[in-house]
Amino acid sequence: MIEQLDLLERRFEEVEPAVQAFLPEAGRFARLRREAAALLERYPEPAARPPLFGVPVGIKDIFHVEGFETRAGSRLPPEVLAGEEGPAVAALKRAGALVLGKTVSTEFAYFAPGPTRNPRHLEHTPGGSSSGSAAAVAAGLAPLALGSQTIGSTLRPAAYCGIAGYKPSYDRVPRDGIVPLAPSFDHVGIFAADAAGVEAAARVLCRHWQAPGTGLHARNPRRPVRPVLGVPEGPHLERVEPAALAHFRATCDRLAAGEWEVRRVSAMADLDEIEARHRLAMAAETARVHERWYAEYKELYRAETAELIERGQKVSEEELARALAGRGQLRRELAKLMERHGLDLWIAPAATGPAPRGLERTGDPAMSLPWTHAGLPAIALPAGEIDGLPLGVQLIGRWWADEALLAWAGELEGPLASGAEAA
Repeated sequence: MIEQLDLLERRFEEVEPAVQAFLPEAGRFARLRREAAALLERYPEPAARPPLFGVPVGIKDIFHVEGFETRAGSRLPPEVLAGEEGPAVAALKRAGALVLGKTVSTEFAYFAPGPTRNPRHLEHTPGGSSSGSAAAVAAGLAPLALGSQTIGSTLRPAAYCGIAGYKPSYDRVPRDGIVPLAPSFDHVGIFAADAAGVEAAARVLCRHWQAPGTGLHARNPRRPVRPVLGVPEGPHLERVEPAALAHFRATCDRLAAGEWEVRRVSAMADLDEIEARHRLAMAAETARVHERWYAEYKELYRAETAELIERGQKVSEEELARALAGRGQLRRELAKLMERHGLDLWIAPAATGPAPRGLERTGDPAMSLPWTHAGLPAIALPAGEIDGLPLGVQLIGRWWADEALLAWAGELEGPLASGAEAA
């Protein structure tokens, strides 16, 4: 383990100054070596070691971690944002993970970006808001990282950076111990190089985890082993850039030619209304979260976050309640479509296109919004490139059927990644 930290320290020295995925920490690797030595002393027998023994993990800087300040990508005094370490971080530590450090977040996990660059192309955004966590994994600085998603803050950065990113069913991973953005939509996110890495962390983090051969994944043994995939035709795919949509269509055709069943299903004709109520509710909840902080430190907020808060201040409790009621409505509608058409998973682009050039914006989260609104589990996987920039495909599962989603993601990962580069 110590030798691995030596290699990782050299990787940091070579890559981190350009990528800027982590918040600075003096003596980072001296601390890690002490913690690794203590871990080895505690678990001398390999057979008795916990599942994430010695795995370095980056933690998005909205999570409270004992011994670290929480700044949430903001200029507010860290003592204002201080809080207790939550169950997600504690679970990783119990599983033997080593906290590599805090990763860069956009301001309060919204749109105002930090300094992080996309490791695949430094002049392009890594996405947001979990910018540093995605970049850390993609740059080989961390095999595992925690992020969050309130619209598209895990799956979009994963797609932009060419790695796997997973958002569990809403509240499947406890959200305590974070600085919230909009509690009704906030999800803990997981980044890893591949589906197996994501699943290893999900087994530790998800409540009531079942083995893939039990529960919903095995609810009908007469069903084919391979899942039936549903393409959500209609307004959702109209958000995708033409070249990326053509690449997605070609990917689906390749899957179908490889004996994966892909069915086109009209879905979410009311997407404009779904998006409007999500953004209204998110603004309203953000305004309520930040009510006291914003009153005292308004001048320290960046323009993007200030606009969201001030828009949310105008939303009444009645309007908020109506918007939040749509979450369950959409979840039920999507479940009915899956039953009617015999679908096991939805498949869609993970982002509207490849990572945009420039660091002033983090990209469009439209492809994640409805699935986040419904609280359904989703994973982004690499699926080829356009002009050398990664593209991702997302798989979306049934409510609280995360085990099935991740098991099938492992089966689909190879076929998805085998796509040729698009023109």
